[in-house]
Amino acid sequence: MKNRKIIITVAQTGAFHGKEANPNIPLSPDEIANSAYECYNAGASIVHIHARDKDGISTNDPAVYSEIGSKIRAKCKMILQYSTAPANKEGTVAEDGMKLLYDKNLVKPEMCSLDCSLIGTSWGDRHFVYEWYRPFLLKYAKMMKDLGIKPELECFEPTSIEDVFNILEPEGVLDDPVSLSFVLGMDKLSQGALSFSEENLDFMIKKLPKDRFVNYSTISIGAKNHVPGMAMTVLKGGGARVGMEDNIFYGPGRLLKSNAEMVERAVRIIHELGMEVATPDEAREILKLKKI
Repeated sequence: MKNRKIIITVAQTGAFHGKEANPNIPLSPDEIANSAYECYNAGASIVHIHARDKDGISTNDPAVYSEIGSKIRAKCKMILQYSTAPANKEGTVAEDGMKLLYDKNLVKPEMCSLDCSLIGTSWGDRHFVYEWYRPFLLKYAKMMKDLGIKPELECFEPTSIEDVFNILEPEGVLDDPVSLSFVLGMDKLSQGALSFSEENLDFMIKKLPKDRFVNYSTISIGAKNHVPGMAMTVLKGGGARVGMEDNIFYGPGRLLKSNAEMVERAVRIIHELGMEVATPDEAREILKLKKI
């Protein structure tokens, strides 16, 4: 465990809450890029990116992603990881999240998320099902491979992990090492999602193949889960994921002042556990991504 290099991913902005929940959450391309640079200086290697339009509404517009990506690349060497989840607004479908992959002018990321679970979500008056069916996953895992983009496989429950290694991997659409995130704590919003607990985390880890190196982290949702989920995952052999997409609080009743504040805490915890934090180039080497 000593001297193991830990990859820190920061998810600064999600598709759901905004400045009404925490006024410090970055929404515009400039805010997201400036926040990413702060997180890079704090120790994060990967930036997970959701986009918002000029009104702060969730969007899948490739032009907005490209603006964000180009602004971050102008500032630092972080690994860009775009979200391909459909925007949180009426009428969107799973395919909308994949508009990025068809855009010839896209500032290409090194990674994109690929959600691997069928879940039903309620947000305000909206009730919808994410239709991430197996044929959909195979189609877009192959497209990402062809484009030279590594998928970040998001698994909300155990059968999703079995789909990754029993359905996707045998088709040859996943390159080593597989990069995978357990999404725990979405159960209050999403039917079919698993709650966070150490027992559930251990079960998800046990579903991973024993003879493979899988780079995994935990997207631990909510103030109670966020830091314990990150620290437990690091101790059990995984990486660290933090950020305001998953949690807006630093502690009870105290909002995060920035995403970098949570990255700084993750770095302190990792160092206290006797491990090191991977630089972006070291993270690229671990994930077998091309250096930029």
